[in-house]
Amino acid sequence: MAAILVAGFGVVVAVNFTMAGLAGSTFGGIVVENTYVASQKFNGWLDEAKAQEALGWKLVASRRPDGRVVVELAAAPAYPDVTAIARHPLGRQPDMVLTFVPDASGAYVSREALPEGRWTVRFTVEAQRQTWRSEQAIR
Repeated sequence: MAAILVAGFGVVVAVNFTMAGLAGSTFGGIVVENTYVASQKFNGWLDEAKAQEALGWKLVASRRPDGRVVVELAAAPAYPDVTAIARHPLGRQPDMVLTFVPDASGAYVSREALPEGRWTVRFTVEAQRQTWRSEQAIR
């Protein structure tokens, strides 16, 4: 009976340590550095989001077979400056800065190829002293 009790608790403890180790190794990091400071800035972020939404700009991003990211903009002024930061959702790969150049079709293509996998890409579009941001998942 003692052996069964020890073995049962041993399994529970082993599973707990295994799951805690896996959870710690796959956590991608923090969302904000300081939650108090973020809470103080929250209303300002909402105001910026409303102003950005009023611009009416739209962005659709996709990955080409060669790994480069293609961005199609709608309702944005001509000749915007498009940049992005690609982050791996689990932090397993370092962040990548992407710069974009216009192509013949009017879309913007990244100079850098994005490695295979799932990425969260935060785009910044600047034109006529206005800044617009968007975030999209790219696979």
